[in-house]
Amino acid sequence: MALSCSLNRYLLLMAQEHLEFRLPEIKSLLSLFGGQFTSNQETYGKSPFWILSIPSEDIARNLMKRTVCAKSIFELWGHGKSPEELYSSLKNYPAEKMVPFLHSDSTYKIKIHTFNKTLSQEEKVKRIDALEFLPFEGKVNLKKPQHIFSILEDYGLDPNCIPENPHNIYFGRWIADGQRELIESYSVKKRHFIGNTSMDAGLSFIMANHGKMKENDIVFDPFVGTGGLLIASAHFGAYVCGTDIDYNTVHGLGKASRKNQKWRGPDENIRANLRQYGLEKYYLDVLVSDASKPSWRKGTYFDAIITDPPYGIRESTRRTGSQKEIPKGIEKCPESHVPVSLSYHLSDMFFDLLNFAAETLVLGGRLVYWLPVYTPEYTEEMVPWHPCLQLISNCEQKLSSHTSRRLITMEKVKTFENRDQYSHLLSNHFLPYQGHNSFREKYFSGVTKRIAKEEKCSQE
Repeated sequence: MALSCSLNRYLLLMAQEHLEFRLPEIKSLLSLFGGQFTSNQETYGKSPFWILSIPSEDIARNLMKRTVCAKSIFELWGHGKSPEELYSSLKNYPAEKMVPFLHSDSTYKIKIHTFNKTLSQEEKVKRIDALEFLPFEGKVNLKKPQHIFSILEDYGLDPNCIPENPHNIYFGRWIADGQRELIESYSVKKRHFIGNTSMDAGLSFIMANHGKMKENDIVFDPFVGTGGLLIASAHFGAYVCGTDIDYNTVHGLGKASRKNQKWRGPDENIRANLRQYGLEKYYLDVLVSDASKPSWRKGTYFDAIITDPPYGIRESTRRTGSQKEIPKGIEKCPESHVPVSLSYHLSDMFFDLLNFAAETLVLGGRLVYWLPVYTPEYTEEMVPWHPCLQLISNCEQKLSSHTSRRLITMEKVKTFENRDQYSHLLSNHFLPYQGHNSFREKYFSGVTKRIAKEEKCSQE
């Protein structure tokens, strides 16, 4: 894609984890802040260095206030595949863009960042001295400089085959760092209230960013669990609410999930989690409710729906039903009016989730959810579809050698009209995914085979 001359070039230094999730996060955030993803790189693959064109430095700073996939962003002054190419590129960079940061009243320092190689102090000094042709007039201040410049060298991705010379060299002015520290400060290990399936903090923030939520949005999680996704959303200023079928989880009762703790304490609940991070003012409420039978009146309520449905591995997939719905062969109690717990097939769960999102999201609102798949049988045709929702991204996270889960992001592009009409349209489309209704059995089939193989080897 050709670069627009009216846009400034920036260099993003990306984190080397959750690689598939990085591009959708950056695209979503740029869109949120009024930018458009524009790049001269055909593919990013696993590289930590991305060159982007962004309309303004304000948009670049706003991007870094949200991203957990990027470490830092730099205004790119020069780039080359050798030192000579880099110096030539720097000499061609407009002097009027350099001067505001190099004048005599300013202070600065130059840092060296290498990927996949460690340089000696002598080598670093040599690289810095080679930039003496740049019109630096200010004073060096290593502790509190007004401006920080960086030389970044890329030595490829193979730690077992490190080249003598870098593949690419970049020079730029540091603008801002990303939000990587949130992964540690919001770590589940330090959280007051957790469950068996509490979402990893890093992935929670990635999901929130894929959902393009902003301040004062209303975000909903229909499978709220212990509220990890609500915390990430509230951190970015969204008001949060959710539902869950498990009474004990919603009210913080029953056995604890934390090691060396038998029962949950009286103050272990979702509200307490938000209070822990100073986010209680964003908490609306959490209800005990069945996602298959939503209790909401018709209308649009939510700016985003972000959720992690149960897969039947550590948390069961179930819904409420009446005595009439109990399968044949199982004893019924016709006089009872107490709801019974019934199995909830994954294909039915996602069918209901997409219909619910299409009905309750505002136009432009996003649905972000995890879809478990058995890898040998997965095809893109299995991803649930809805005429009111447009697929934005589909990212894979491996769970085992034969299973994974895919983070699906969809955006509402059409007004919801008639549930019965969509049910008819969708019935055939969900057929390909029905084979994954036995995901639990397929997930554990690999474990069973591995144990059998280990036992056989030990006997031999």
